[in-house]
Amino acid sequence: MFKGSNVALITPFKNNKLDEESYIKLINFHLENGTNGLVPAGTTGESPTLSHEEHQRVIDLCIRESNGKIPVIAGTGSNSTEEAISLTSHAEKAGADGALVVTPYYNKPTQEGLYQHYKAINDNVGIPIIIYNIPSRCVIDMSVDTMARLFELKNIAGVKDATGDLNRLDETINKLGSEFIQLTGEDGLALKFNKRGGVGIISVTANIAPKLCSEMQKFSKSNADNEVKEADRIDQMLQPVHKSLFIESNPAPAKYAAKLLGLCDDEIRLPLVKIKKETEVEVKKALSFAKLI
Repeated sequence: MFKGSNVALITPFKNNKLDEESYIKLINFHLENGTNGLVPAGTTGESPTLSHEEHQRVIDLCIRESNGKIPVIAGTGSNSTEEAISLTSHAEKAGADGALVVTPYYNKPTQEGLYQHYKAINDNVGIPIIIYNIPSRCVIDMSVDTMARLFELKNIAGVKDATGDLNRLDETINKLGSEFIQLTGEDGLALKFNKRGGVGIISVTANIAPKLCSEMQKFSKSNADNEVKEADRIDQMLQPVHKSLFIESNPAPAKYAAKLLGLCDDEIRLPLVKIKKETEVEVKKALSFAKLI
């Protein structure tokens, strides 16, 4: 169910409030440009600074506006197990197709703690759960063995792997098989990830280049020589974009790029701030290289 280009949606703000008009516009931008799935209220959507009401509203609007046309994987993770259960239960009731649940940050649980955290969420909901493993932000790294234990549970469906380690992909396939969904969280590695057995991405760059990202994903899994070459061509075109969007903390550069495309304002919530002028230059340069502006 979950494959190809899934966008980690930015959350537009206006005067520090959710800009619903721009958000709906963004969702339709993705529906029109081939995005394979929507991921609202993740960390790219600034979930740490959304109130509970805003978090739920962002998910509700996404589900309503997409209207079943493509899957919605709602961001529902927390370092509080009780809160993660609550957010995931809400997403299920709202009609989400799945939930993206980040490993608990700051607490630094053991592997057994990670297992029990996800098991508790699994036991309280009935939708597929994608583990979000991002050691660079959460300090902890879920082992392949822990994922294998979790995959035995009814709702644990796959992983968003943001370790940046392609060997981890091989290890996971060898231990859990191809039924375990493996999506990368690293835009720069998307093509290599798919060539080694992954099935897609949860992407920041897709906010800005949905058509190119979805086409690259499609062609990367093709057996036709001309389409494989096209995947390589698109990947090379997008590499500068990927890099530019992470010069400063995500999603500030992505929001600036979205502003250049007329999709929404670049307003961002503290403790993140708008990007520096020199970063703006690099983002513009990368978008121009990819013929996006």
